[in-house]
Amino acid sequence: MNQSDRPVIALTGATGFVGQSVIEEAVRAGYHVRALTRREQGPNPLLDPHVTWVRGELRDTASLSLLTRGAEAIVHVAGVVNAPDAAGFEVGNVAGTLNLIETAVVKGIARFIYVSSLSAREPQLSAYGASKARAEKLVMASPLEWTIVRPPAIYGPRDKEMFELFRAARWGVVPVPGQGRASMIHVEDLARLLVALVPAGEPVTGRILEPDDGRPNGWGHGETARAIGIAVGKRVRVVGLSRGVLMMVAKADNFLRGANAKMTPDRASYFSHPDWVVSTEARVPDTLWQPRIATEDGLRATAEWYRGEGWL
Repeated sequence: MNQSDRPVIALTGATGFVGQSVIEEAVRAGYHVRALTRREQGPNPLLDPHVTWVRGELRDTASLSLLTRGAEAIVHVAGVVNAPDAAGFEVGNVAGTLNLIETAVVKGIARFIYVSSLSAREPQLSAYGASKARAEKLVMASPLEWTIVRPPAIYGPRDKEMFELFRAARWGVVPVPGQGRASMIHVEDLARLLVALVPAGEPVTGRILEPDDGRPNGWGHGETARAIGIAVGKRVRVVGLSRGVLMMVAKADNFLRGANAKMTPDRASYFSHPDWVVSTEARVPDTLWQPRIATEDGLRATAEWYRGEGWL
């Protein structure tokens, strides 16, 4: 099957953790991917025949026009997860989404899949969540055939966010929010869902979906820490941190790592919220998609990947 025989997906966030898995899944499913990138990409013999890299970014409408040429759907994964202030989230998550929506309307591309975040449910907690909520409103107000996906905590190979917990587990002590529960999902399961949504019609069009690993009521933070400890072969001590302590950790992380800090005050605010479990009302229809990767197995495989890459 050559490029002209394959339907085209336009993908943003293609070089990121989730985007790379979406590319692999889309190619396996028989699509050609037009993928947005800021930098030149190296060769990949397995994917290159079915991936066209488009240099540009979300604020560059000319590159968005090229990205979406001939596409039957747009999968919008790109987003800013860490910024020094609310303006940074606004530019990356709100203005960028609006530019892509306007491009889709002009090009006559009806299908639009937007990867949001559970944090959009509680926009008052963080500038990140507020920006995601505003972007969702833009998508919902558009004339497009949209579906919004709000993933919970995403983990898997190549992830640099939850890696911090794996690294902590190697030292035998894992700090987590003191109270609350959260759902989880493996990146490959999420990628399968996003690709499955491309041709999907009435059951999911105009809906917000919250996928997870299938575990009822999610994971207690202590349970997650212990499961990661098992994955790396350590019996860990779980340290529960209050909101105030998380804020102190954020200040310390900012002092030590500056712009590279993983724990920011914005993140500390929404991490300390007690309920990041997906809702049953936003469940993905079983006939369309079901998770395949049990989180215990996925965590072990992720730890093996980190070790193989020299991260652990």
